Amino acid sequence: MKIKISDKALTWFKDEMDVSTGDHIRFRVRYGGAGLQPGFSLALSSDRPESPAASTDRDGITFFIEGDDDWYFDGHDLTVDYNEQLDEPDYRYEKA
Repeated sequence: MKIKISDKALTWFKDEMDVSTGDHIRFRVRYGGAGLQPGFSLALSSDRPESPAASTDRDGITFFIEGDDDWYFDGHDLTVDYNEQLDEPDYRYEKA
């Protein structure tokens, strides 16, 4: 599994979540909402990685998914872009 963060999404994280070099952003599964798996969606937190299934580094910021959330992605890569109309991240899932 791979994580891709667009330049616009990276700017959103820096501006809205006040992250910078050395910080960590976790994509975690939460109950409710709409996403790749029915009844579940992604949430964000600033945890440190313990046992990541996937991670990527952009401008010194580590974006990751923990191993216990791997089931949600079901063999898909995660691409995080920015939705200008909603002013929030936009998640796309692509079969690896």
